Amino acid sequence: MISVALPCYNSGDGLAACLDSLLAQTLEDFEVVAVNDGSLDDTLALLRSYAARDSRIRVFDRPHGGVVQAMNFAVEQCRGEYVARMDSDDVCLPWRLELQKAHLDRHPHLGLVGGRVRFGGDPETGRGYKAYVDWTNTLVTEEEISLSRFVESPYANPSIMFRKELVSRCGPFYDGPFPEDYEFLLRLMAAGVRMDKVPQEVLIWNDPPSRLTRTDPRYDPDAFYRTKAEYLARWLALRGIGRVSIIGGGRITRRRALMLEEHGIVIDCWLEVDQNKIGGRAGGRPVCSWHEVGAPRGEFLLSYVGNRGAGARIASELEERGWIAGIHFLLAA
Repeated sequence: MISVALPCYNSGDGLAACLDSLLAQTLEDFEVVAVNDGSLDDTLALLRSYAARDSRIRVFDRPHGGVVQAMNFAVEQCRGEYVARMDSDDVCLPWRLELQKAHLDRHPHLGLVGGRVRFGGDPETGRGYKAYVDWTNTLVTEEEISLSRFVESPYANPSIMFRKELVSRCGPFYDGPFPEDYEFLLRLMAAGVRMDKVPQEVLIWNDPPSRLTRTDPRYDPDAFYRTKAEYLARWLALRGIGRVSIIGGGRITRRRALMLEEHGIVIDCWLEVDQNKIGGRAGGRPVCSWHEVGAPRGEFLLSYVGNRGAGARIASELEERGWIAGIHFLLAA
């Protein structure tokens, strides 16, 4: 019923802990589809040694092609109805597969389920990453995940389990200059796939220096914003929204928000908190006062303020003024 898709590249340091955590699952009926992506270390030998001890581990060796190619090859080989995503430097908690399978079994309308995750790095040197983990853990329900999808990815990628038929219906992970995991989730949601999380922790999400999100340009902030701009523009157009006002008027904010115009969305003005900037113009658009925003009058607001905690404060202030998330405004940073 369950296949764990496990791409591996130079994974010698954390792979044993990863495999041990899978073999210690409370649910025993699953397979691990491990793809060695042309590793230069002892990854392949380690995979084969585990496979020799446990027939549930199936090992495939391929020339190095990158994580997306390895992941898609793994999914192609999966024999289960459900595919659990896993990274070779992370650790599953013992109940992960059992909880997620039971959740999908009980909720046939769902196509994907995640779970809360535990930060496995140094909380001081990895403060930003830990803050992101803490934020994802506040999102559990379908509504929370849907409304937050354009802030950042609402899931820790190696924590998801999805129905394999979604790949036939919506396509595999796409390889390009963008974060393939975030794009995959946005594409599924745009296709109407419903998803949520189990409320329990299912994974220890480690933060090694070699993690691709730290080293690969596909995961830099602008790549995320380019990806979200395409799907956010689709979301707006589907609701008949062609014009928006942007909360936040800084140079970086404007650059990222303007990516929407490449997809046909018109930006009317910038809503700024800095009194010294209000009344001027930026990028040919007026800079208006955020403090003078009253009750909704037909316009749609997008918040691109990315400072930690700012989104929650902005949402709270708007809601006090009668604005409804998903109807009158959305957070996009």
